[in-house]
Amino acid sequence: MIGTSLTAGLGLDPEEAYPALLQRKADSVGLHVDFVNAGLSGETSAGALRRIDWLMRGPADVVVIETGANDGLRGLNVDSTRANLRAIVTKVKAARPQARILLAQMEAPPNLGAKYTAAFSSMYQDVAKEAGVEVMPFLLRNVAGVTGLNQQDGIHPNERGEQIVADNVWASLEPVLRQLDATATAS
Repeated sequence: MIGTSLTAGLGLDPEEAYPALLQRKADSVGLHVDFVNAGLSGETSAGALRRIDWLMRGPADVVVIETGANDGLRGLNVDSTRANLRAIVTKVKAARPQARILLAQMEAPPNLGAKYTAAFSSMYQDVAKEAGVEVMPFLLRNVAGVTGLNQQDGIHPNERGEQIVADNVWASLEPVLRQLDATATAS
């Protein structure tokens, strides 16, 4: 799971971050999968692009890409972020041609203006469509902006918020994992 502080679980014990919660969900339903939390706090899409080759050195049947949140928080150029997302997906496909890729939808804060936030939001769908990968719903759906589900910074989910984030990701990820598990079992 490639990502930012949202994936890393900034401010939480690593066992409370959503990748660890997903591991427990998979284990509880008998899916044989090992989640790797490759979240890095503060990373932009450019940073993710710089480290993607290193991250793809290990095996991966499914790659979840959560990046761009810090680009949006900083108001970085949407075209540059889009180019980075495209390049990340291209590198993952080159390194792991059989891997399923899920791109996590991220949103920019509304204070950057309607034009920017609309362009930022649509960029994920555009990249996913162009690259033929799946886009997951907004990672922080039902968590962003909810005071009781975030840490004091108002950005990073607390333990309760992480449970919802894990549920958000699981809704997209579980069918993919079940399909891969069924294929592996049939082989």
